[in-house]
Amino acid sequence: MKRIILMVLKNLWWAPYGWFRLCYYAKHVDKYTEEQHYKMLKEIDDHANKGGNVTVNAYGVENIPKENGFMFYPNHQGFYDVLSLIAVCPNPFSVVMKKELCNIPFLKQIFACIKAIPIDRDDIRQSMQVIINTSDEVKKGRNYVIFAEGTRSKMGNKLLEFKGGSFKIATKAKCPIVPVAIIDSYKVFDTNSIKPVTVQVHFLPPIPYDVYKDMKTSEIAQEVKRRIEDTIKKYENI
Repeated sequence: MKRIILMVLKNLWWAPYGWFRLCYYAKHVDKYTEEQHYKMLKEIDDHANKGGNVTVNAYGVENIPKENGFMFYPNHQGFYDVLSLIAVCPNPFSVVMKKELCNIPFLKQIFACIKAIPIDRDDIRQSMQVIINTSDEVKKGRNYVIFAEGTRSKMGNKLLEFKGGSFKIATKAKCPIVPVAIIDSYKVFDTNSIKPVTVQVHFLPPIPYDVYKDMKTSEIAQEVKRRIEDTIKKYENI
C-alpha cells in the first residue's frame, strides 16, 4: 500500500489524467486497437514505476516468438506480475485470470483494456469453455498469459506446483509455450516497503508444439516449472 501511495504522490500532476484515460479506454474497449490499448498501458506503467522506485529489467526478449499466437507461462508472485510484463514485453497480450480479480480497482480497468478472460476454477463447465475460447483466439494470433500456479505463491521467489490443466490451452492451440521467470516482483506490492526495487523478467526459449505434443500436461507443467526454477536460482541474487 505504501508504494501505491508513493506512485500516486510522485505523479500527482499526471495521475488524474492517467486514471481518466485508463477508465475511458476500459469503458470503450472496442474503440481502440489492441496496440493502442497496449501503448496506453505502457505509458501508465512507466509513470507508476518511476514514481514507485521500481525498475524492471528484461532478459531474453529475443526469445519471444516473432509470430503472434503463443502462450506465456510465468511464475506468480503477486499483483505486480502483469504490470512487470507490460513494462518490458513488446508484444500485446491478454491474460487468463481468476474471477476474484475482476473487481479490484485499477487491475479491473487494466484487465478490461487487454480483454482478459476470467476463469471460475470451481465451475468445470465454465473452465472448459475458457480453455476452448482462449485456444481459438491463440490460433487466430492473440497472445496470452496464464499463471500455472493458479494463485500467487506468497513465498517470495519460491514456486508452487504448476497445474497441468493450465497447459490445455497451449496443447489445443498447438502453439509455442514461452516460460517466463519473474524475480522479486513480490517486493513491489506485497511488502510494506518503498525502498527501490529491481524486478527481473526472463523470457526463456520457447517450447515448440512438436517438442511437447507427446507429453502429458502434467509433464509439460513439471518441465516449465523446472526451467523457471533453474533461472530463478541462477539470477535471484544478482
